[in-house]
Amino acid sequence: MKFGKRLKKQIDDTIPEWKDKFLSYKNLKKLVRFISAAHPSTKAEAQFVELLNSEIEKFNSFFIEQEEEFIIRQRELQDRIEKLGERFEPSDAEYAAEMAQTRKDIVNFHGEMVLLINYSNVNYTGLAKILKKYDKRTGRLLRLPFIEIVLKQPFFTTELISKLVKKCETMMDPIFSLASAVEDQAETKEMDSAAIAEPSIFKNTVAALVTMQELRKGSSTYGHFSLPPLNLPEFDFLQSPSLPSPIPIQ
Repeated sequence: MKFGKRLKKQIDDTIPEWKDKFLSYKNLKKLVRFISAAHPSTKAEAQFVELLNSEIEKFNSFFIEQEEEFIIRQRELQDRIEKLGERFEPSDAEYAAEMAQTRKDIVNFHGEMVLLINYSNVNYTGLAKILKKYDKRTGRLLRLPFIEIVLKQPFFTTELISKLVKKCETMMDPIFSLASAVEDQAETKEMDSAAIAEPSIFKNTVAALVTMQELRKGSSTYGHFSLPPLNLPEFDFLQSPSLPSPIPIQ
């Protein structure tokens, strides 16, 4: 599958509020077509570079905003789990409902953070690909110096989010242990259905993990412009035969 189509699918399937935060790949590609190889110093070239800079500002602004929000949400979820552990009233219906909602919120939170890492990966890959097209069209070497700048941008720096993902996974242990105790009560037999993550978030998270793996399999951007190793745990459901095989990104 061509990268442009893959990006479009990512945008179509992502969280609605995120749709306009991805790379304007189509617009950049149009500008590259307008640039003349014989006379690259044109209005189109200036617009191309201007749009690239604007896109990076957009990525950084959105990424930092999400990071800050996730830090707050992680703390709030941690407090909720601690309070649930202190109370522990498995026979209480209200407690069971709160437990189910907390477990659901944690799973959704984990999924959204994985989606943000995928957001970083996809947009970086898009930048590397469009810059390769620009270099090929003009005969210039803009990709290397521009990518060197990109590597220092906040949106590319995913270490904090990766740490939050691992913290979230650690938080899951006590809440799922408490949930198991609650599920032993006859009054809470329906808790499982209420505790499942939002289907759309789960679906998008699986798709994001598959995409992140595929982006690292040696596409045309493999080498100096490759993404760093995926610093997330292996998920068993990615190996499920019910899931479609990843489509190579060209």
